[in-house]
Amino acid sequence: MSMINKAAVGALIPALILGSSQAAAQAESGGNALTIYSTAQPGAIAPELYRNGGHDQAIPGYAVVRQQRDIALNRGRNNIRFSDVAAYIDPTTVMFESLTDPGGTSVLEQNFQFDLVNQEKLLQKYIDQTVKVDQLRGNSVETFTGTLLSTSGGMILKRDDGSVQLLPTNTGVTLPSLPGGLITRPTLVWDISAQKGGSHRTRVSYQTTGITWWTDYNLTYSEGASANACKLDIGAWVSIINQSGASYPEAKLKLIAGDVQRARPAGRSYDAPAARGSMAMEAKAAGFEEKAFFEYHLYTLGRPTTLPDNSTKQIELFPAARDVPCEKTLVYYGLMPGSYGYGASPITDRNYGVQSNRKVDVYLGFKNSQDHNMGMPLPSGRIRVSKVDDADKTLEFIGENVIDHTPKNEKVLIKLGSAFDVIGERRQVDFRIDTSRKSMAEDIEIKLRNQKQEPVTVIVKENLYRWINWQITSKTHDFEKQDARTIQFPVKIAAGGEVTLRYSVQYTW
Repeated sequence: MSMINKAAVGALIPALILGSSQAAAQAESGGNALTIYSTAQPGAIAPELYRNGGHDQAIPGYAVVRQQRDIALNRGRNNIRFSDVAAYIDPTTVMFESLTDPGGTSVLEQNFQFDLVNQEKLLQKYIDQTVKVDQLRGNSVETFTGTLLSTSGGMILKRDDGSVQLLPTNTGVTLPSLPGGLITRPTLVWDISAQKGGSHRTRVSYQTTGITWWTDYNLTYSEGASANACKLDIGAWVSIINQSGASYPEAKLKLIAGDVQRARPAGRSYDAPAARGSMAMEAKAAGFEEKAFFEYHLYTLGRPTTLPDNSTKQIELFPAARDVPCEKTLVYYGLMPGSYGYGASPITDRNYGVQSNRKVDVYLGFKNSQDHNMGMPLPSGRIRVSKVDDADKTLEFIGENVIDHTPKNEKVLIKLGSAFDVIGERRQVDFRIDTSRKSMAEDIEIKLRNQKQEPVTVIVKENLYRWINWQITSKTHDFEKQDARTIQFPVKIAAGGEVTLRYSVQYTW
């Protein structure tokens, strides 16, 4: 669309904002407060969502915004315009209240105006009116006037001599004045009845989308005294994306952790523009204080913080926990993922679920308890684990996983990847079925090889998926029953060694 003269628009904007009898610009700056709720899946936030050049995506969260302002009210009816609201506000959640005279002040009507001014709308107001046009011709600028006939696909101008001129989109236009009925930002308009005139301390609250938070945990791993023992240094940071269309300077910040039910219109989503802001790191002072709140957990920041629009901010959730005892566990699950499933009747096909997986997975586990230097509720988030390379003392990434909301005194288990030097093989040695006795038997052999220079212990996990009634009739190693259809064999393997595990299971129905 045509370019409007910047000087003319700059002079007109103040009239646009302050055109009401009473405006929010008259209000003195007051307190901002936000309570942010997240619906983000741990680890599901793509970098494109908050870095430069990202694509439009729905922000998985929302916030309750509270703003306190001093506003001058006359006794009787008042028309108040409040323009400092988020672009993705839910206008049905807005509440206005006078803290000075709550009993004598009431809202009679409320309107939400969101038809924002742009070049096309502004020019359309001047159809059939005279405008001044600046057009570049070579190295000079030609200025002329004419009647604006159309703005569709460019400008059509009728000159004073009766000729009609088509103008390109890079033409500069100067408008004589700014027409009424246009706004530069989303605006709430209240018709307020006040029994008491004068300055009122007021509070406005509403919900907005386009804002979310999540937790990132950074763990540093170090070896322990034994093969499976280890220690962790654990740091936690809160990451907040604000793409709500508003900035919140010096705001009191609260975060809700938990699964809060919220009704949503079917098939409706809120898309916000990708962030174009900067990453900010808060100073270590007056951090988050945690407490139980209903069936959730509430984290309150002990200092004000500023959340600019289109920005990502990181704040430390709690001081780093040092020397947290942990345990490294190797787990071999010989069934290929997706190669089996429980049936409604006995599975008598001998070839069902016999495909073998060779990978031995690596897990880290620690207890979230005070005697392990932890003991605070952990919001869901992504856990990244690094280890120091002794050669140059640099941290090297060794794996990541996600955790759900974890209360204190519960165990955290993190899958980091698969072992390079420990291999497993699983095969079916024999299969027998006796339909007359309604029974079948299966013999399984599992080989584990350890190419490391130190011994390891591998937990062999087996699902007895063919039927619910089973019995282990023979075995080479002791097992532990985990649930109705799962058993585990702890197997020790010497350095450079190989171990063969065999067992037989009988199913009856």
